[in-house]
Amino acid sequence: QVYLTESGGGLVQAGGSLKLSCVASGRLNRNYDMAWFRQAPGKEREFVAAVSRGGDKTAYADSVKGRFTISRNNTKIMIYLEMNSLKPEDTAVYYCAADRTFYDKPPTTPTGYDWWGQGIQVTVSS
Repeated sequence: QVYLTESGGGLVQAGGSLKLSCVASGRLNRNYDMAWFRQAPGKEREFVAAVSRGGDKTAYADSVKGRFTISRNNTKIMIYLEMNSLKPEDTAVYYCAADRTFYDKPPTTPTGYDWWGQGIQVTVSS
C-alpha cells in the first residue's frame, strides 16, 4: 500500500500563486508515475498535470498550460505543483495520485491511477 499526503493548499486572490506538495509513504519499492487531479463542487474529477517516474515526461491539461508546473523529487518520492496566475475557476479540491503500472507516458485519466491522497482545498477569490 502506498499513502499520499498533500500539503500547501489554501486561499489566494486571483492572480496569485500557490505551491502544492505531495509525499509518498508506505511500501515503496520504486518510483511511480504521479499526477495531480482536481474536483470542483458538482463536477467530475479532472486531470491537471502528470509527471513520469523518471521526471522526463510531463503532461498538462489545456486549462493550466503555461500557468502550472509539475515537478518531482525522486529522492523523497515527492511531487509538486507550482500554480501561478490563479483564477477563480481553479478553485477545487486537488488530489495527488500515483500508479503502479509501467506506461510509456504518465496517464491523464483517473482510471490510470491506483493510489490517491485525501485531497487539499485550493480556493481562489476574485
